[in-house]
Amino acid sequence: MAKRKETLVKKRCAIYTRKSTEEGLEQEFNSLHAQRDASEAYIHSQKHEGWVLIPDDYDDGGFSGGNVERPALQRLLRDVQSGLIDIVVVYKVDRLSRSLADFAQLVDLFDKHNVSFVSVTQQFNTTSSMGRLTLNILLSFAQFEREVTSERIRDKFLLSKKKGMWMGGNPPLGYDVVERKLTVNPVEAGLVKLIFKTFVKTRSIIQTCEVINKKGYRTKAIPLHDGTVRGDSLFAKNTVHRILRNRIYIGEIGNKGEWYPGEHEPIIPMDLWAKAHGTFDVHAQLRSKSSRHRNNPSFLKGMLVGPDGLAMTTSSTRKNGQLFRYYVTGTSQKQGAKNSPLPPLSARTLELMVLEEIRKRLASPELLFKVWQQASDQDGNLDENTIRAALGDLASVWDELFAPEKRRLTELLIKRIELAAEQVTVYFRPDGMNAVAIELQP
Repeated sequence: MAKRKETLVKKRCAIYTRKSTEEGLEQEFNSLHAQRDASEAYIHSQKHEGWVLIPDDYDDGGFSGGNVERPALQRLLRDVQSGLIDIVVVYKVDRLSRSLADFAQLVDLFDKHNVSFVSVTQQFNTTSSMGRLTLNILLSFAQFEREVTSERIRDKFLLSKKKGMWMGGNPPLGYDVVERKLTVNPVEAGLVKLIFKTFVKTRSIIQTCEVINKKGYRTKAIPLHDGTVRGDSLFAKNTVHRILRNRIYIGEIGNKGEWYPGEHEPIIPMDLWAKAHGTFDVHAQLRSKSSRHRNNPSFLKGMLVGPDGLAMTTSSTRKNGQLFRYYVTGTSQKQGAKNSPLPPLSARTLELMVLEEIRKRLASPELLFKVWQQASDQDGNLDENTIRAALGDLASVWDELFAPEKRRLTELLIKRIELAAEQVTVYFRPDGMNAVAIELQP
């Protein structure tokens, strides 16, 4: 009797390759080709088991294994989910992933779709429990090696900073980078000195901006890889503030808040630095004293937009012991009051105008109906007159509410407030009535 021949089941194999950097990819035979050749040879050796190579290439050149956001890998996973692959073959485990968490999710996905995972050099697959154990052990070591390498890089970076070395990035105003070292740019260094001297004289960052901009100076121009330029703009308050606070100008190099003697030449002498920072200390004391006495915060902050399209912020001054609050435009904060499209606006006057609009909303029949509708679902004994009295009381005691309570109700009703030279436009939220109704349920 003739022996029956068993049917060989084909197993479709997909090869995945990866290289972390793009270096060498332009060569005729690179690392991706080497990984693929080794994987193809292994698949051919398993021909007797029914292994066949599918024609699609899944190659990620220049992508880290620290995450799964790689185009070829994502295409591979889509084909796995579509049932087009039976076995995923890689040269080494870390070609697929260097993250234990990511790899665990990939293995779960393979299991869900009955797909095996094979590493050519480590010779195991996920169809057996021993293969799973070995995989986890190897991947744990791969992640450990990666973390150790990162620690070594951080330690080397810190050690270099402690030695005063410039470790890359865009050079600050006043310096250029030549042969990986900071060198003084004479023209820009003169501007840095002018900024410090002007601040010491005016004791105001805003006035310093005005003086520098009026003289026609611009921020440092940084050429980008795409041919565009970043910077080369007017000086703003935050730009001048960063310059005045940057200890690079006194010859130091910083790392995470710590500063070390640098290799580069300082631009600002210590006596000028001390004068500038003495002014900062005086400002800090004044702000601290003002904040202790401030008991009426400006609750419209963040909602106001000036004619320049920028959010308005708050300012204040104290005369004869009395605090006067103002709202000022973003342009005023960045470039000084002379360039502002609006003068400082009395906070109290502006807030009263907005509060009058809110009082009208609180007394509106629409809000009355919504609150009554919401409240009656909770308590059937509440009638319309009770709700009307409650809303009337709220409108009448609005001035007695604490600032956070005013802010809360204002945010529920108002989306933004736009200010022009002779006009104030209040934009209420479409669902504001309903939100306040819920907030005010008895």
